[in-house]
Amino acid sequence: MTTRHTVADLTVRLTETACVSAPFKLSDGTHLSTYFDEFRLASDPALLHDTARALADLVPTNAQALAGIELGGIPLVVALSAATGLPAVFVRRLPKLYGSHRQIEGADITGLRTVLVDDVVRSGSQLLTMARTLRMTGSPITDAVCILERPLGGRQTLAEHRVTLHSLLTEADLPVRQAGDAA
Repeated sequence: MTTRHTVADLTVRLTETACVSAPFKLSDGTHLSTYFDEFRLASDPALLHDTARALADLVPTNAQALAGIELGGIPLVVALSAATGLPAVFVRRLPKLYGSHRQIEGADITGLRTVLVDDVVRSGSQLLTMARTLRMTGSPITDAVCILERPLGGRQTLAEHRVTLHSLLTEADLPVRQAGDAA
């Protein structure tokens, strides 16, 4: 089980490694001055391992499978699957245009209580789209986990569609950076 002290230490490590102060454009055209770079996290094996262990505490006890959202949720779901022992699937935004032509790759999770996994939740629209996709294949989706929740309505949007969001951190949990601090 993760202690509050451990989460505080992890928060500092995540901030130092993955919180970047630089211009960043979102897919909806919105611009951010700071962003969470999940690839910096995923490229640090010790930090990815420790983050997955902390996320494992957020996975509901009745969960039977995990679903990582393309692309940021993929390394997280692999690490979280290893930490929990739950099977994982990988969900694309659109079906693959060649090869398998699948939108969902990995284990057969039909009928399994599946938890969505992503790095950052803002509006919740991406998770909601993926929840609908998985529900259409017969996987009950009632929960989602993420590393960072930004206060842009995602929790409420998901709740309106019967998905409970469990976040490791909120934007308010991140240490305030002083001018001149490294990203």
